[in-house]
Amino acid sequence: MFTGIIEELGEVIAVERVGDSARLRLHGPVVTADAAHGDSIAVNGVCLTVTETGDGAFTADVMAETLTRSNLGELTPGSRVNLERPTPVGGRLGGHIVQGHVDGTAAVLSRVPGDQWEAVAFSLPEGLARYVVEKGSITVDGVSLTVTEATEERFAVGLIPTTLGLTTLGRKQPGDTVNLEVDIIAKYTERLLTHRERTPEGADLR
Repeated sequence: MFTGIIEELGEVIAVERVGDSARLRLHGPVVTADAAHGDSIAVNGVCLTVTETGDGAFTADVMAETLTRSNLGELTPGSRVNLERPTPVGGRLGGHIVQGHVDGTAAVLSRVPGDQWEAVAFSLPEGLARYVVEKGSITVDGVSLTVTEATEERFAVGLIPTTLGLTTLGRKQPGDTVNLEVDIIAKYTERLLTHRERTPEGADLR
């Protein structure tokens, strides 16, 4: 589990295509300081398994589904990425519960600068709008953010200087693609309520 608090702005060293999948080599000395083979690291909000580490970098394999359902398929050498290690048991939940399982991608629609922050709007894929609410949490490229506005087609967030400077969101421009993960608690709640409605009256739910 992650919390959406980015630890490091990493960089893609190499992208090796292996059939319909890919092997990524990424520079991230902070997240690899205690990483070992088999550990997890979130890359732009996508949970990947470390296959090799060394010299402040790590390698991870990315299967075809992940390449097509996230923006990892757009990465090239030199691309910057958001990196986060899993939260240890008993660690601080600095953002919100993030699984590292991307629900879809969105496009940056607009950026409106303020004195010390920016309002950024994103498209909202069909099927995800019901999980996005004003003042709720959403993960954008692995960053835990608070929704400031939400409609059926779009949502907006406010980015503070720290987020602008220490994550890829400070560099994203209108038209760029970002990964989205909605609140897992909302998804589980919907599933439980749907199951309850379909359960015959008097049935044993134990």
